[in-house]
Amino acid sequence: MTPAEPLYLVIMILTGAFTGIISGLLGVGGGFVMTPIQYWLLQETGLQPDLAIRVALGTSLFVILLNSISVALKYHQKHAVQWKQATIMGITGSIFSFGGAAVASQLSASTLSTIFGIVVIIGALRTYLAPAVRESEISTNPALYILAGIFIGFFSGLLGIGGGVIALPIMLIFLHFGMRNAVGTSSAVIMFTSFGGSIGYIVNGMDQPGLPPYSLGYINLIDWVLLAVPGFLAARRGAEVAHLINPEHLKHLFVLLMIYVGLKMIGFF
Repeated sequence: MTPAEPLYLVIMILTGAFTGIISGLLGVGGGFVMTPIQYWLLQETGLQPDLAIRVALGTSLFVILLNSISVALKYHQKHAVQWKQATIMGITGSIFSFGGAAVASQLSASTLSTIFGIVVIIGALRTYLAPAVRESEISTNPALYILAGIFIGFFSGLLGIGGGVIALPIMLIFLHFGMRNAVGTSSAVIMFTSFGGSIGYIVNGMDQPGLPPYSLGYINLIDWVLLAVPGFLAARRGAEVAHLINPEHLKHLFVLLMIYVGLKMIGFF
């Protein structure tokens, strides 16, 4: 299979659209959907696994940057973004996301995919145990938001995800957010972390031999267009639908999707 084949193009475009909907619904970047699919497709084109996983991670983060801007603006209109908290976590996260990308550039494909799967599954289980609706006030301790940003950012860069699968459990469990505010604020944090991580994958992938044509470091611009355009168009629609769904149902959808993808990346299926 080559990037010019119709099947490759169709799979990438559909993946981008689906990711956009998930991003809008759940306030996650969607890297846990895009990365496994890209990883598989890039290997089908003949790319070595270690390069394929890094390109998949870097390209996913760059797609997430565009999607997160669209989603955050939509949730802002619904008054569901806590911007002060998002900014603290986001600035801290963007710095550590760059560091996570640097670490990822040194690890093997099997190590990265296993770490990816484990982190996603842990996040899913912790999210399941957290209430979707909170009556208590969210935390006002800045130190907690800085720590959250460090954790979210590092794993964002390491795993090529916006950080929503990390941010949502943290916000729900430790920072006492309700589901809708967590989703909206998570999308704002992702704008920062995906930017820092994207820069990290560009810098660490520069002059790397064997990359696909039209690559900017570990970011492939052709795949980025195929994923980002349908994703951007679908993301705002997903955000609109999210406000019509019971928060508890929204949480369960998020958990099921995370568990499936996590098991898939570990190699369970």
